[in-house]
Amino acid sequence: MRIFARTHQLPPRLAAAAIMLHSGADMVGADEERASGLHGMAAGAYPFLGAMEPVQFTRLLSRAELALGAALALPFVPSLVAGAALTGFAGGLVGLYLLTPGMRREGSLRPTQQGLGVAKDVWLLGIGLGLVLEELAKRGCRHPGTKADIHG
Repeated sequence: MRIFARTHQLPPRLAAAAIMLHSGADMVGADEERASGLHGMAAGAYPFLGAMEPVQFTRLLSRAELALGAALALPFVPSLVAGAALTGFAGGLVGLYLLTPGMRREGSLRPTQQGLGVAKDVWLLGIGLGLVLEELAKRGCRHPGTKADIHG
Protein backbone atom coordinates (compact mmCIF):
# COMPACT_ATOMS: atom_id res chain seq x y z
CA MET A 1 0.00 0.00 0.00
CA ARG A 2 1.40 3.37 -1.04
CA ILE A 3 0.89 6.25 1.38
CA PHE A 4 -0.10 9.51 -0.32
CA ALA A 5 -0.66 11.67 2.76
CA ARG A 6 2.43 13.21 4.27
CA THR A 7 2.88 12.85 8.02
CA HIS A 8 2.12 16.50 8.79
CA GLN A 9 -1.17 16.22 6.86
CA LEU A 10 -2.49 13.41 9.03
CA PRO A 11 -3.57 15.44 12.10
CA PRO A 12 -5.89 17.81 10.18
CA ARG A 13 -7.12 14.96 7.97
CA LEU A 14 -7.91 12.80 10.99
CA ALA A 15 -9.58 15.67 12.87
CA ALA A 16 -11.85 16.39 9.91
CA ALA A 17 -12.42 12.65 9.37
CA ALA A 18 -13.56 12.19 12.97
CA ILE A 19 -16.16 14.94 12.61
CA MET A 20 -17.38 13.69 9.24
CA LEU A 21 -17.61 10.06 10.38
CA HIS A 22 -19.44 11.03 13.57
CA SER A 23 -21.90 13.26 11.74
CA GLY A 24 -22.53 10.70 9.00
CA ALA A 25 -23.02 7.84 11.46
CA ASP A 26 -25.31 10.00 13.59
CA MET A 27 -27.63 10.52 10.61
CA VAL A 28 -27.84 6.88 9.51
CA GLY A 29 -30.99 6.19 11.49
CA ALA A 30 -32.49 9.68 11.36
CA ASP A 31 -36.23 9.67 11.94
CA GLU A 32 -38.72 11.52 9.73
CA GLU A 33 -38.71 14.61 11.96
CA ARG A 34 -34.94 14.99 11.94
CA ALA A 35 -34.77 14.26 8.20
CA SER A 36 -37.40 16.92 7.54
CA GLY A 37 -35.50 19.47 9.60
CA LEU A 38 -32.17 18.79 7.86
CA HIS A 39 -33.80 18.75 4.45
CA GLY A 40 -35.76 21.93 5.12
CA MET A 41 -32.64 23.86 6.13
CA ALA A 42 -30.68 22.60 3.12
CA ALA A 43 -33.53 23.26 0.67
CA GLY A 44 -33.96 26.76 2.09
CA ALA A 45 -30.38 27.57 1.14
CA TYR A 46 -30.23 25.42 -1.99
CA PRO A 47 -33.73 25.30 -3.57
CA PHE A 48 -32.85 22.55 -6.06
CA LEU A 49 -32.73 20.15 -3.08
CA GLY A 50 -36.42 20.78 -2.43
CA ALA A 51 -37.41 18.15 -4.99
CA MET A 52 -35.79 15.38 -2.91
CA GLU A 53 -37.66 13.47 -0.25
CA PRO A 54 -36.33 14.36 3.24
CA VAL A 55 -35.41 10.78 4.18
CA GLN A 56 -33.70 10.22 0.82
CA PHE A 57 -31.76 13.49 1.23
CA THR A 58 -30.65 12.58 4.75
CA ARG A 59 -29.62 9.08 3.68
CA LEU A 60 -27.56 10.54 0.82
CA LEU A 61 -26.02 13.18 3.09
CA SER A 62 -25.13 10.51 5.65
CA ARG A 63 -23.43 8.35 3.02
CA ALA A 64 -21.54 11.33 1.62
CA GLU A 65 -20.24 12.27 5.06
CA LEU A 66 -19.20 8.68 5.80
CA ALA A 67 -17.41 8.37 2.44
CA LEU A 68 -15.66 11.71 2.91
CA GLY A 69 -14.66 10.78 6.46
CA ALA A 70 -13.21 7.49 5.23
CA ALA A 71 -11.31 9.22 2.41
CA LEU A 72 -9.77 11.65 4.88
CA ALA A 73 -8.87 8.91 7.38
CA LEU A 74 -7.24 6.57 4.86
CA PRO A 75 -3.70 7.79 4.10
CA PHE A 76 -3.59 6.07 0.71
CA VAL A 77 -6.28 8.44 -0.59
CA PRO A 78 -4.28 11.29 -2.16
CA SER A 79 -4.46 14.54 -0.20
CA LEU A 80 -5.44 16.44 -3.34
CA VAL A 81 -8.49 14.20 -3.80
CA ALA A 82 -9.48 14.18 -0.10
CA GLY A 83 -8.84 17.93 0.18
CA ALA A 84 -10.86 18.76 -2.93
CA ALA A 85 -13.80 16.67 -1.68
CA LEU A 86 -13.61 18.30 1.76
CA THR A 87 -13.38 21.76 0.21
CA GLY A 88 -16.50 21.15 -1.86
CA PHE A 89 -18.48 19.75 1.05
CA ALA A 90 -17.36 22.46 3.47
CA GLY A 91 -18.04 25.13 0.85
CA GLY A 92 -21.63 23.89 0.82
CA LEU A 93 -21.79 24.18 4.61
CA VAL A 94 -20.40 27.71 4.56
CA GLY A 95 -22.93 28.56 1.84
CA LEU A 96 -25.68 27.14 4.04
CA TYR A 97 -24.48 29.42 6.84
CA LEU A 98 -24.41 32.47 4.59
CA LEU A 99 -27.76 31.78 2.88
CA THR A 100 -29.91 30.71 5.83
CA PRO A 101 -31.78 33.53 7.59
CA GLY A 102 -31.11 33.73 11.31
CA MET A 103 -27.65 32.19 11.17
CA ARG A 104 -25.83 35.53 11.11
CA ARG A 105 -26.26 38.78 12.97
CA GLU A 106 -27.90 41.39 10.77
CA GLY A 107 -25.36 43.15 8.55
CA SER A 108 -22.52 40.96 9.81
CA LEU A 109 -20.71 37.69 9.20
CA ARG A 110 -20.73 37.03 12.95
CA PRO A 111 -22.99 34.11 13.86
CA THR A 112 -26.08 34.17 15.99
CA GLN A 113 -26.41 31.47 18.63
CA GLN A 114 -28.36 29.38 16.08
CA GLY A 115 -25.63 29.81 13.46
CA LEU A 116 -22.63 29.04 15.66
CA GLY A 117 -22.63 25.30 14.94
CA VAL A 118 -22.58 25.81 11.18
CA ALA A 119 -20.22 28.81 11.28
CA LYS A 120 -17.62 26.66 13.00
CA ASP A 121 -17.52 24.43 9.91
CA VAL A 122 -15.32 27.06 8.28
CA TRP A 123 -12.37 25.16 9.76
CA LEU A 124 -13.27 22.21 7.52
CA LEU A 125 -13.02 24.57 4.55
CA GLY A 126 -9.61 25.72 5.79
CA ILE A 127 -8.33 22.16 6.10
CA GLY A 128 -9.61 21.23 2.65
CA LEU A 129 -8.12 24.31 1.01
CA GLY A 130 -4.84 23.78 2.85
CA LEU A 131 -4.55 20.23 1.52
CA VAL A 132 -5.43 21.27 -2.02
CA LEU A 133 -3.08 24.27 -2.11
CA GLU A 134 -0.19 22.30 -0.67
CA GLU A 135 -0.62 19.53 -3.21
CA LEU A 136 -0.86 21.97 -6.11
CA ALA A 137 2.25 23.83 -4.89
CA LYS A 138 4.11 20.53 -4.49
CA ARG A 139 3.30 19.62 -8.07
CA GLY A 140 4.85 22.92 -9.11
CA CYS A 141 2.11 24.62 -11.07
CA ARG A 142 4.37 26.13 -13.68
CA HIS A 143 3.61 28.84 -16.16
CA PRO A 144 5.18 28.83 -19.65
CA GLY A 145 8.22 31.05 -19.89
CA THR A 146 9.02 31.10 -16.17
CA LYS A 147 12.32 30.03 -14.75
CA ALA A 148 10.66 27.00 -13.18
CA ASP A 149 9.34 25.97 -16.59
CA ILE A 150 12.74 26.29 -18.25
CA HIS A 151 14.73 24.51 -15.55
CA GLY A 152 11.99 22.32 -13.99
